[in-house]
Amino acid sequence: MLDSVYVTTAIPYVNAEPHLGHALELVQADVLARHRRLRAAPTRLLTGTDDNALKNVTAARDAGVPVAEFVTANASRFAALHDPLALSYDDFISTASDPRHAPGVQRLWRRIAAQGDLYRHRYDGLYCSGCERFYDPDELTGGTCAEHGVPPERVVEQNWFFRLSRYSDQLLRALESGRLRVEPAAKRHEVLAFVRNGLRDFSVSRPAARAGGWGIPVPDDPEQVVYVWLDALANYVTALGYGTGDAAYERWWTGSSERIHVVGKGILRFHAVYWPALLLAAGEPLPTTIFVHDYLTADGAKISKSAGTTADPVDLARRYGTDAVRWWLLSEVPRVGDADFTEARLAARHDGDLAHGLGNLVNRTVAQARRFRDGGIGTAPVPGDVDIVTTADLLPAEIDRQLAVFDFRAATDALRTLVDAGNRLVEAERPWELARRERDGDGSAGERLDGVLTALVHACRVLAAELAPFLPGGARQLQDQLGSGGSVGEPGPAFPRVTAPSLT
Repeated sequence: MLDSVYVTTAIPYVNAEPHLGHALELVQADVLARHRRLRAAPTRLLTGTDDNALKNVTAARDAGVPVAEFVTANASRFAALHDPLALSYDDFISTASDPRHAPGVQRLWRRIAAQGDLYRHRYDGLYCSGCERFYDPDELTGGTCAEHGVPPERVVEQNWFFRLSRYSDQLLRALESGRLRVEPAAKRHEVLAFVRNGLRDFSVSRPAARAGGWGIPVPDDPEQVVYVWLDALANYVTALGYGTGDAAYERWWTGSSERIHVVGKGILRFHAVYWPALLLAAGEPLPTTIFVHDYLTADGAKISKSAGTTADPVDLARRYGTDAVRWWLLSEVPRVGDADFTEARLAARHDGDLAHGLGNLVNRTVAQARRFRDGGIGTAPVPGDVDIVTTADLLPAEIDRQLAVFDFRAATDALRTLVDAGNRLVEAERPWELARRERDGDGSAGERLDGVLTALVHACRVLAAELAPFLPGGARQLQDQLGSGGSVGEPGPAFPRVTAPSLT
């Protein structure tokens, strides 16, 4: 059996509706999972929602809605991204309602406690409710949280603490050896610097009274609820039946060759330091890779619920199509650095790359095969000076290389490179001219036409196959047009042009 791969997204708070920043992470993880499936690797994709955060409680109170009702309604909006974004997740966990989660968190807590790594401690610190974490004064920017731009509140309370400091050396070895891989490299250096600077124990519970009783009770201490970050991080294993003997845990966590977390840069520390330390304490395998993406912005400001700068992915998919949304997220967002979103850019990228590029190439290839050869494509030799077949055959390996380092933009560039080569070949060879010369009695022109059409159809079929993880809907349409074996189907506009506001 091929090595299995477990891919997860971070689970977002449900204090507001999903925005395009959430869509970025979901689509990136979806591409990774679909690509591995395309390569016949057993793959599982998990996503879900973080329902137990204090900020969800605050948002529900502000809305005048019972917390359970508020959380359930908003969690369903995240689950409903499945169709508009063409997601292929295998599992969706809502941490407040999924029966696997709370018992799994408590089992993890007890396992860590059994190692002597939890203790009660009075804490007096600066707490950012947006981040759901305490900050030291030197971590603030001008006295404010850099992530949310607001000053933390001073909180004094009695909590349970985890002995993070005990795991500094083990974490450092895991990071330095590559056993725990963090991509891109700049994020790895950031984590290494943080660990080398010395780790301090951190709080892993909150008073139940402050949370209004919402959350998972700490085992044997009902006055405390499990801190949301321990609670939320545990979803990666509770969704597999952690501690129950479920075969899914053995197959997808302890038995997987790759355990990949896809997360945003704002929660890097939780995933690359806190979560691995908790797993070390519990005696469980670490994730193998943490891929960290930067943020989307709108007019230079981070797309964020708390900042009030949002873009609704469901509405965008309804107006421009799923392919347009996915393609912008994958082809426009760099591996390193933020990306600024506008609808005009989304439309321009769709029309330039898909409608006029890939869609045009496949449409004209199929149309000419039907017009000049009645849709029949044989095994005519490809002319020696036509190298597009070689270029096409190299495409899968190039996409493998780029997705291995999570460079989605470079992977889509590889697709575009082959599309451009195909369109250049059509313009250079002018199949309609070869057909005219053949009708005039030039047999060599007919032979060349057969070879050129064979090469073009082959390149287009490779493109359609390799496109499937990126644009599953569009790829299916192209595959239907291109047919299989010695014949093609009917041509058609797989990517009709879209309408968007002016770029100016």
